Amino acid sequence: MTGEGAERPGHSHEITGDADQGRLLVTLSLLSLFMVGEVVVGALAHSLALLSDAAHMLTDVGAIGLSLVALRLAARPPVGGLTFGLKRAEILAALVNGATLFLLAGVLVYESARRLGAPPSVQGAAVIGTAAAGILVNLMATWQLARANRRSLNIQGSFRHAVTDLYAFIGTLVAGIVIVITGFDRADTIASLVVAGLMVRAGVGLLWKAGMVLLEAAPAGVDPEQVGRALADHAHVVNVHDLHVWEVTSGFPSLSAHVLVHPKDDCHRIRLELERLLSERFHIEHTTLQVDHAPSQFLEVQRLSAR
Repeated sequence: MTGEGAERPGHSHEITGDADQGRLLVTLSLLSLFMVGEVVVGALAHSLALLSDAAHMLTDVGAIGLSLVALRLAARPPVGGLTFGLKRAEILAALVNGATLFLLAGVLVYESARRLGAPPSVQGAAVIGTAAAGILVNLMATWQLARANRRSLNIQGSFRHAVTDLYAFIGTLVAGIVIVITGFDRADTIASLVVAGLMVRAGVGLLWKAGMVLLEAAPAGVDPEQVGRALADHAHVVNVHDLHVWEVTSGFPSLSAHVLVHPKDDCHRIRLELERLLSERFHIEHTTLQVDHAPSQFLEVQRLSAR
């Protein structure tokens, strides 16, 4: 007798409420408009720090744009052989975002190294004004993204991008002030190196999390051994094996396991109890539990091994 945890009432593959698309669109518009203006001012002021901030902001715009596309793809129902639909589109988008951060950081480091030897004259006042405006824009963008549901890896990544950009603009503002007060033009290049470091840090986080999902690792905060022990501690469970815990996409943990119970136990009732335990204790809703009666030979071996 086998019970399998298929779909339960109220449980759906749909990912709803992961992000407020209106807030994403507002943030995308703010950052896109400011990025264009910053490129123009950075080129005229000969400021690598401003251009590096604009490059990082380009990754923010790309991250939000990909988030919007990925969310819409993930919302599509499963078709054909795609039994989970396109829910991992956001994970692939996160990989692209992370790789882009590394690429742009490499370009900035190269250009910074070249400029450290012969720094161009930088218009500090233009750097200060643009950086101050950038801080304001990123505060608004961060506020918008903070109000969205950040279960989605892309939304969380976009939020971190905006926060990183905020720190970068603060560094650029400091560099501009230093240039105006002391005339130390290399402060602009040093600020761009700081931005590159922040981009690498954000890229590592995105690539790591996306890689863990693609490798079907257990969701963050979920210990498979602890889950297995919780299932095995059920009064009627004899053995739990073939336990797998993974994440289909952000906020979509899944579990499958083969559970053996005592002969004559109600497999269906026990399965429901185990599903409720997984939901309440570990927040795992999508489960496939194969519940069978343990053969008498297995019970005899269990008794002998316990002696």
